[in-house]
Amino acid sequence: MSVPSTARVVIVGGGIVGVSTLYHLAKNGWSDCVLLEKNELTAGSTWHAAGNCPNFSGSYGIMNMQRYALELYRGLADEVDYPLNYHVSGSLRLAHSHERMMEFDHVAGMARHMGLEMDMCTPQQLQERYPFLELHDLEGGLWDPLDGDIDPAQVTQALAKGARTHGAKILRFTPATGVSRENGEWIVHTEKGDIRCEYVVNAAGYYAERVGEWFLPFGGRQVPMAVMSHQYFLTEPVPEIAEWSEKNGRKLPLLRDVDTSYYLRQETTGFNLGPYERNCQTAWTRADDPMPDDFSFQLYPDDLDRLEWYIEDAMARVPLLGTQGVSRNINGPIPYAPDGLPMVGPMPGVPNAFEAHTFTFGIAQGGGAGKVAAEWIMHGATEWDMWCVDPRRYTDYTDKQYCIDKAKEVYGHEYAMHFPHHEWPAARNRKTSPNNDRILKLGGQMGSYNGWERANWFAKPGDDASEEATQTWSRSGPWEPRGREECEAVRDTVGVLDLCGFSRFSLSGEGAAEWLRGKIAGGLPKSGRMNLGYFPDNRGRVLTEMSIIRHGDDDFTLITAAVAQWHDFEVLKSDLPDGLTLADRTRDMTTLIVSGPKSRDLLSNLTDADLGLGWLTHQQTTVAGKPAMLVRVSFAGELGWEVHADMENISTIYDAILAGGARPFGMYALNALRLEKGYRAWKGDLSTDYTLFESGLGRFVKLDKPQDFPGKQALQIEKQQGPAKGFVTLTVDAGDLDAPYMSSIWKGDEIVGEVTSCGWGYRVNTCIALGVVRSGLDAPGTDLEVEIYGQRYKAVVQPDQPLWDPENERLRA
Repeated sequence: MSVPSTARVVIVGGGIVGVSTLYHLAKNGWSDCVLLEKNELTAGSTWHAAGNCPNFSGSYGIMNMQRYALELYRGLADEVDYPLNYHVSGSLRLAHSHERMMEFDHVAGMARHMGLEMDMCTPQQLQERYPFLELHDLEGGLWDPLDGDIDPAQVTQALAKGARTHGAKILRFTPATGVSRENGEWIVHTEKGDIRCEYVVNAAGYYAERVGEWFLPFGGRQVPMAVMSHQYFLTEPVPEIAEWSEKNGRKLPLLRDVDTSYYLRQETTGFNLGPYERNCQTAWTRADDPMPDDFSFQLYPDDLDRLEWYIEDAMARVPLLGTQGVSRNINGPIPYAPDGLPMVGPMPGVPNAFEAHTFTFGIAQGGGAGKVAAEWIMHGATEWDMWCVDPRRYTDYTDKQYCIDKAKEVYGHEYAMHFPHHEWPAARNRKTSPNNDRILKLGGQMGSYNGWERANWFAKPGDDASEEATQTWSRSGPWEPRGREECEAVRDTVGVLDLCGFSRFSLSGEGAAEWLRGKIAGGLPKSGRMNLGYFPDNRGRVLTEMSIIRHGDDDFTLITAAVAQWHDFEVLKSDLPDGLTLADRTRDMTTLIVSGPKSRDLLSNLTDADLGLGWLTHQQTTVAGKPAMLVRVSFAGELGWEVHADMENISTIYDAILAGGARPFGMYALNALRLEKGYRAWKGDLSTDYTLFESGLGRFVKLDKPQDFPGKQALQIEKQQGPAKGFVTLTVDAGDLDAPYMSSIWKGDEIVGEVTSCGWGYRVNTCIALGVVRSGLDAPGTDLEVEIYGQRYKAVVQPDQPLWDPENERLRA
């Protein structure tokens, strides 16, 4: 097939994800699309993948993507008339501890929320489903009836057939060699000719970093990833398995011993064992081991010695495994992102370029990834909020050593439980506050926020600050009494929080105000004041929230969440008119939160500023002799100010505030304080899963303003018809547990909503959950239940006002 001179979309990479993206584009009418593959389809990680297909994930977004993929695969053979070896054998996950059973309970709850059934099992029930299983050290397990395995090459070829049927083109043995840009279009260069296109997709698997380098001249960045060496081996046939399968007419369930870290499944009539070992190895990261230009259909040398402990453990769990020898070992490259999740979405900093790569479980996720990538390309938005895989979640701290260290940590803990108060230790201290050393001396226990180190809580001598102490789902822990004390200090006296890493942009130029009015649903503040601006997408859903500080008619500072830095900068930059100036000043300045009823008294000794200015005002001044901006606002919900200053001046100011009697507090306390005020958190309470009305933000929507902001028409229709969902604050009789994100909310025997954030409020002395429920169930006093790790707890809808200081009298004092 000859190389066309033009196409609407060019996809680079012919693994399952690239082919699935092509399939979904073509199926939705975008047939003028071309996929380029340097070798044969599946030549990268796809061909040697094990092909396991779980629904299970601790991430709601990932589970949704996998759920969709498995539904697609179950009907794909008939849809495209292509044979598929897809064994829906079901799977068992083994739990060695109560904590693991709690994780299973939560994931099973999320599964029910999206229409899947997973069953908790006793050890005896596990053995009934898997008769060759030994039960030592087991607490129980989880049964997923829709798990199984699929032939990776066959499913890729089936998707390819479907894409071709809908008119898309696949060019094998046609390596892409680079890109250039001309007149707002991409030119993709190949050895057989150039293709001019509107959109380009990097779906190059473990070569994604190399392909990403092509985009550096056009605003791109180094793709944050590393390549890991992953092994699994196949045994010779096992007579007992053959006999069991013949008798039962099916395969044994897939087995995962997640606390030991391996999967074991039936392969024909033998076994397939795949560990994720702690003593893992990266590939192609040393000068004497460079990445080859082409590794198609190749493997690394066998290295079974590093799997010895896992093999012995698996043989003790299923003794049949040890009865036969190894017939074949597969040791191949798998790409890893720093958090182990793929990258699907807009390429940071580059117009009309997208990414769909770095999949560690590409077969299970490929079908859903193609849907998500195609939606980004076609609509600029996805059906489900998919921030968990958005490439812009990584910013400027992911250097190569960071990626290597995190990949090894994630791979070696592939099945790890992600406890709410646990911080992973690898590759830390990438970005630190000038106050970092002082904070550590004060007992600061640090967390990473977009690479910035912030104190989560402050330990006292004798507190157990070990990593082991954080490995619990419970609210209780060494941090709990300290967090309580920190909240009480903010309530009763004054506290200070070093909030380094606040994403900060300056916007100026004639017409800046009018342009901003066309981006947000509400109004702008007057000069000298600030407010919150909500940016809808075209569906009226919440794209982001920014604090808008107005210095002059067309002069603004916009402040947003740390992790939103690259996302929100692109929200502003994507259609920035000529004549306006937008700059990222996140690295230049930083912020202190000073909050509590005595904050005015403290600051009056450090500044000549007018501390009588009202709520939501700001002023330039000096604090402790250093230039600063004081903003009269408090995310903690008490009298307070944000102190914004240049990095080189913040230490002097911080020391003076501490010397004035402020108690340092951390992010755990701030989270508790904001819940009591009902303040939303981005990508928890605020996401593209919900409209502004569904998020309880109607007071920030001005449908009568003349500007035609994104989503205005959709919000007008929703206003007329009434929103389908309502945002609620719940008090929950939850004991010692907080509901994780996406915990189900029940009314009787029906799931009616989900929790978006939850924690204990120390000023109101109760567990608080924010969430979204079906319209009609959001009336104050409505009795509901919140499912927390498999148990339901009574919850009551509260009035639509803050639980603490509902009239904001303390805040405005």
